[in-house]
Amino acid sequence: MEPRNNTKISKFLLLGLAEEIELQPLIFGLFLFMYLITVFGNLLIILAVSSDSHLHTPMYFFLSNLSFVDICFISTTIPKMLWNVQMQSQVITYEGCITQMYFYILFGALDDFLLAVMAYDRYVAICHPLHYTVIMNPWLCGCLVLASWIISAVYSLLHSLMVLHLSFCSDLEIHHFFCETKQLVQLACYDTFLNNTMLCFGAVIMGGGPLTGILYSYSKIVSSICGISSAHGKYKAFSTCVSHLSIVSLFYFSGLGVYLSSAATHSSHSSATGSVMYTVVTPMLNPFIYSLRNKDIKRALKRFFGMESFIKGPFSLGLKKCP
Repeated sequence: MEPRNNTKISKFLLLGLAEEIELQPLIFGLFLFMYLITVFGNLLIILAVSSDSHLHTPMYFFLSNLSFVDICFISTTIPKMLWNVQMQSQVITYEGCITQMYFYILFGALDDFLLAVMAYDRYVAICHPLHYTVIMNPWLCGCLVLASWIISAVYSLLHSLMVLHLSFCSDLEIHHFFCETKQLVQLACYDTFLNNTMLCFGAVIMGGGPLTGILYSYSKIVSSICGISSAHGKYKAFSTCVSHLSIVSLFYFSGLGVYLSSAATHSSHSSATGSVMYTVVTPMLNPFIYSLRNKDIKRALKRFFGMESFIKGPFSLGLKKCP
């Protein structure tokens, strides 16, 4: 596809979630709060896993990678949005827009792949417990994460290069709070059939591929759990998957909801509002879901902050004093 830009584009306008001036302080405060909670919560997960040797297992290795990706994912969009709201500006440079789009696709795809890898980890742990440490060895875990990075980076680069070859008209308003690929393609002056085809193809392959892997893994997990005779054994096996299932459901259902709502209403504003769910809310809830339902993470966090020794100390001394 030959580049046909007759005019050098220097900037775009991000219209954001609302144009009303009186709503801007509320939006700024709300998104700043969610951003700080997301970064702090996911950073705690990373610190807890890295500081506790009991959590140096494949499951928590993938979880710490997911937390890191979530921090990067939300940091590609929210800081620029907060800056624009604070400066009362809607401008983003052409280079900044393409860069933001690249990293948004990169970390979004990484989220997708890491969730699939975590599903595979749970499948091996439950369906092949005796061979778990042999199968999920450090070399394989590293290769799975590395492959996820490489595939996501190539996919994101391909999208970015295709957008770079587009020719844009005088209307440079993006009805979103970040440079979303579909919105950029819609601003193009000429035929965008190849870009739209790539968007659809990418959604099917990059979204459907990991989702198929997740569904297959959990179909095997359910079959294996049903074969466990004791109710306690079934509960124990299923409880290790609850947190991951919650994140998967939130991620995919919110993304699907945005796609269906935008397709039904053809409203850019509703699409922008809905995308807050998977770009902001899902990364924010990730550490809460894993820490609240996971005793190992809660124990590691207590150790990290020195709370466990503080709590046990007085009680242990009190027990020694008892006759």
